[in-house]
Amino acid sequence: MNAGAAAYAVGAYVVDSRDGRIGRVMGRQGPCLQLCPPGGGREWDCPPEALAPAAPRDVLRARVRAVNRDGRLP
Repeated sequence: MNAGAAAYAVGAYVVDSRDGRIGRVMGRQGPCLQLCPPGGGREWDCPPEALAPAAPRDVLRARVRAVNRDGRLP
């Protein structure tokens, strides 16, 4: 886990340890950070204590999955 929301800047990729989803930090709403899946989609809120930095390979995997799902090349 981490020291708090200040540890993650807007644009950083993180893992929501509650369910393993990878998200990009979009902003802050109250005590939670707002995350969006790589490649876009519905945002969700996550408390900062449930976040961990995402490994580059996991971010790449999630982004490739999103591109494949959409059936288009970047």
